[in-house]
Amino acid sequence: MSGTVDRMTAQAADQPDPDEPYEVIHPGGGAAVIVPVAELWRLRAVERHASPEVLEEAEIEATLAAHDEWVAAGCPGARSHEDVMAELLGNALS
Repeated sequence: MSGTVDRMTAQAADQPDPDEPYEVIHPGGGAAVIVPVAELWRLRAVERHASPEVLEEAEIEATLAAHDEWVAAGCPGARSHEDVMAELLGNALS
């Protein structure tokens, strides 16, 4: 052990979704969900027994859901194509 501890704070979502059965928190700027331990165990068991094809489909669905949430939040952190290209290419565009 290094003897250091990374500190983080957790903040509950301002407006919980009544259709969502779990509490969403935002530790250290990210998002996490508080679930009952039994749910976590069930999910791990499903992942162990699922076929590679089912796992791939689930990963695709989760990625699309995350993208939809990012878009609904106004694409936080998004930058224009021109801004990114200017940073990557420096003065090459001038």
